[in-house]
Amino acid sequence: MDRRTFLLSSASSASAFMASGLIPPMLPRQPRSEAKRFPVIPHERLLKMLNPPTDRVEVLLDTDTDNEIDDQFALAYALLSRDRLDLKAICAAPFHNNRSRDAADGMEQSYQEINRVQQMLPESLRVPAFRGSRQFLSSETEPVRSPAAELLVEMAEHTGTAPLYVSAIGTLTNVASAILIKPEIIHKIVVVWTSAYPHTWHRPNRSFNLQQDLHAARVTLDSGVPLVYLPGFYVGEELRVTLPEVRQYLRGHGLLGDYLYEIYENYFNDHFGRSKVIWDLINVAWLIHPGWVPSDIYHTPELLDDLRWGPQDDRRPVMREAHDVDRDAVFSDFYRKVQQLA
Repeated sequence: MDRRTFLLSSASSASAFMASGLIPPMLPRQPRSEAKRFPVIPHERLLKMLNPPTDRVEVLLDTDTDNEIDDQFALAYALLSRDRLDLKAICAAPFHNNRSRDAADGMEQSYQEINRVQQMLPESLRVPAFRGSRQFLSSETEPVRSPAAELLVEMAEHTGTAPLYVSAIGTLTNVASAILIKPEIIHKIVVVWTSAYPHTWHRPNRSFNLQQDLHAARVTLDSGVPLVYLPGFYVGEELRVTLPEVRQYLRGHGLLGDYLYEIYENYFNDHFGRSKVIWDLINVAWLIHPGWVPSDIYHTPELLDDLRWGPQDDRRPVMREAHDVDRDAVFSDFYRKVQQLA
């Protein structure tokens, strides 16, 4: 079997991982007295920061790139969209699944994959890559220091009046660590994260990006950082594609197109009647053209011990949550950019 063949149905769905025991057990909330205290962003300022961008924006991409294959598509999309994204850096996030021995190995594989994808692009389009955390958070008060977390803090501190957009397409370990290291950065960044289910979902959030590091998810949700939440189910899940489509629009279109086609083809042993979700494109799409990913303002939910969302609480800060995605517009833009590069 090719090392890239991966039989899980998606990066965000955790059912196969639960069966294999790779998802960590549910972690109880820390008592509020032990929780980290965060600065408060005034409501009007928070709403302003959550407005969809209309101009070119500064972006840091945080990605568990070798977790499956959707991250490579999203990474390529971000690198090819420099008219809209001032992509400053790419950080490797940890992951642990059938492709990795542990979180540290997952992070290292992601870092190497980031560099591999970038080698297929002209040097003028490449950006610095940084290693991230080698472990998940052990609590909601102690950060895991890494080059990625330190970089995020530094970039946030030196950003201008416009926010730095942190596009997180994996677990939030690096992002939450940066917030714990320097809580004041929540005034300077907007976190764009894809994972889990809408805030109205009443069942447990069995989601890879969330469950890999529950502490990190809770830190981010509770910190009051401006958050653009892009549910994987059933919003990002609309970004489905089939082998014939990928063959038609990617194969034969340069090194990058051929590589993306290859990892897609090797994902399933049998593609008959199957489609594959390229989940993480939604993060890049929202930054490029927010109208492709319609969203509304809601109160940020609390993540309970049973992985359910807590009841809506108007005392919690607001977030922006997507409720749809224009699948055809996103893929048309993506394919066009890969072909133009070729």
